[in-house]
Amino acid sequence: MTLVLRTTNRPAEPTPVLPVLPAGTDPLLQLEYETQPPSGPGATRCLSHPRELALRGIPVMCTACRARRDWLLINHGRNVWVCCRCSNQWLEPEISRADFDALIAIPDGTTYPSVEQGLAALGFDGAFAGTYLD
Repeated sequence: MTLVLRTTNRPAEPTPVLPVLPAGTDPLLQLEYETQPPSGPGATRCLSHPRELALRGIPVMCTACRARRDWLLINHGRNVWVCCRCSNQWLEPEISRADFDALIAIPDGTTYPSVEQGLAALGFDGAFAGTYLD
């Protein structure tokens, strides 16, 4: 998966290909390996944040649709992007990877083949622009 968000003019490094276990490996070990969530420097993680988000006491607001809550936070490497339901997204330097990790309450999640498919499945592709989902 290659992550290229619209807020950057240079593409991110592609996700490293996971090594394939030898053919004679135990099937249970193979299944355990395949079902592990993506991790490492090339992994992209998304987190839904339905409440308002305030950075240094200033509420975050979408510049395209003026929304004030219901965000999707996308973490890739050290960077965190904020994505709105209208599909507007921006790099947010005020949110560090440590801040992102602190917001994660559930370690398990759904894995999508690409960022674009994940955005569509979660409703952040512009289909629900102007709508708050509770």
